[in-house]
This record gives sequence, structure tokens and C-alpha cells, in this order.
Amino acid sequence: MDEIDKQIINALQDGFPICDAPYRQVATQLGLTEQELIGRLKALLDNGTLTRFGPLYNAEQMGGALTLAAVKAPKQCFDEITEIINSFPEVAHNYARSHELNMWFVIATETPEQIQQTISVIEQQTGLTVYNMPKNKEYFVNLKLEA
Repeated sequence: MDEIDKQIINALQDGFPICDAPYRQVATQLGLTEQELIGRLKALLDNGTLTRFGPLYNAEQMGGALTLAAVKAPKQCFDEITEIINSFPEVAHNYARSHELNMWFVIATETPEQIQQTISVIEQQTGLTVYNMPKNKEYFVNLKLEA
């Protein structure tokens, strides 16, 4: 990742313009062409520096639901369990933890009822208990990570 890539990441964490040509607008602000910006974003996604580039929606405000969930995945089949859980379109992200509950993931669904349905199917497919940890209160941190 070079300095231009860092500038792109830092700039886009503050938001993405809603206009007819958002990539062009960001590119101009960064002193790039639209195609340079798009090419660099594609490269950052392709090489794994970025795992996702897109909007973040508030599922609950749209009538949906989300929850934090975790499982105790046996080390010998951790990768297999990861593949199963990540195959669900409702799983937003999944990460390993150094804890008894060693795999944590977010489930986002179109309706609140689908949370338990998704958990049940994950339990059936993995043979593991899914620990559901819905939020009690939401805090807005506005975290920005400088690249």
C-alpha cells in the first residue's frame, strides 16, 4: 500500500458522496482520475487490503435485525466451520477470537424473526451451539482508522 492508497482509504472513511459521479468527485479531491481511483480500489480489494467496499446500512431502521453471535469451534475443524458460517448471506463478518468462544460473527436479517431462524440453521449445519448476544444499547463511536 503506497501513500496514495493510504490517502484513498483515509478519505473514504469519512463518507462517499451521493451525486451523479461520486468516484470522479473523490478522485478530483485526491488529484487522481476517476479510472485511477477505481483501479486502485479494485487492486486493494483483490489483494485483500480491503475486504469490502460499499455502503453500511442500519438494518434495524429498515425493519431488519442484527445480532452478535459466537460459537466454540473445535480447532481441528475451525476452517470448515468458518466456511459453513460464511456461506450464509446473513453473516456480515466473522472473526477468530482468543477466547473459549473462539469464533464471533454478526448476523443481519431482513426481519427480526429471521435471526433465530438463521441461528437454528447454523446450529444444524455446524453441530455447534450458537450464542446469541443482541445489543441492549447502541453507541456511536465514529471510529476512523488512519492508514
